[in-house]
Amino acid sequence: MRAIVQDVYGTADVLELRDIDPPSIGREDVLVRVAAAGVDRGVWHVMTGLPYPIRLAGYGLRAPKTPVLGLDAAGVVESVGAGVTGLRIGEEVFGFAKGAFAEYACAPEGRLARKPVNLTLGQAAVLAVSGVPALQALRDHAKVRDGQSVLIIGASGGVGTYAVQLALGFGARVTAVCSTSKVDMVRSLGAARVIDYTRSDFADSGERYDAILDIGGNASLARLRRALTPDGTLVIVGGESPGRWLGGTDRQLRALVLSRFVGQTLTTFVSRQNHEDLVVLKELVEAGTVAPVVDRTYPLAEVPDAIRYVEQGRARGKVAIAV
Repeated sequence: MRAIVQDVYGTADVLELRDIDPPSIGREDVLVRVAAAGVDRGVWHVMTGLPYPIRLAGYGLRAPKTPVLGLDAAGVVESVGAGVTGLRIGEEVFGFAKGAFAEYACAPEGRLARKPVNLTLGQAAVLAVSGVPALQALRDHAKVRDGQSVLIIGASGGVGTYAVQLALGFGARVTAVCSTSKVDMVRSLGAARVIDYTRSDFADSGERYDAILDIGGNASLARLRRALTPDGTLVIVGGESPGRWLGGTDRQLRALVLSRFVGQTLTTFVSRQNHEDLVVLKELVEAGTVAPVVDRTYPLAEVPDAIRYVEQGRARGKVAIAV
């Protein structure tokens, strides 16, 4: 099969399109004939091995353990393990499949779900990796309820575009933060107010929010807390900094410590890859509450260019790979 492969950590220049053997599957696994895959910031971290703790998380200390990149995928079930009971050969699925930048990828049955009927495979391929964290951040950690005010920082990216739509679906009043070129797109998602961070500071508006989702931002905890109600909740979904050791996680750690001493809840989390939340997203998509925002689609051979585009922060919503 054709696949995008890397032998060493590095920039997108280390990626090569090669012919390799398809992955083998275990008893509880599903082999998916990949139709499309999604690109997210996490792909860049795995590709570069940065920050360094990612290598300790099982990706390989000196070189990648799994040479094929990609996790977000949609396609058709090619074969199933003996223990798989919920999916059948020929069904269209989406979810978390390691090695998604290839013609075939393997995933445990519990990390896949049937494709929403109103999406193409190309659209469904960008749903899991960004949609599930957005859902879990709002529902499980911010505990957003009807009538609350929610601030979403980084609203134009993959997680952010889903978060805006999900928060609205939960009945919240949404204020979104993004750059100038993306204001119109974010406003089209239904945000009541969109703040262009190049012109205004969300912390100086005088408005206070019941919940703040900071997605890939780098605002200080002091600024974020200033925009929260006294008993509000801050959920740091991500963060980027040039540090090779912490890469922004230091702010998340400080938030967890500080939360013990203040009335506000300051938290972060690691997203859970599970079938149940994929089904929730599927139902929300089919109900018209949520829709993927796909900026560009690249062919498999141009995965390096797709990653560079995401790395530059230019994407509006998600970037897809047509396999």
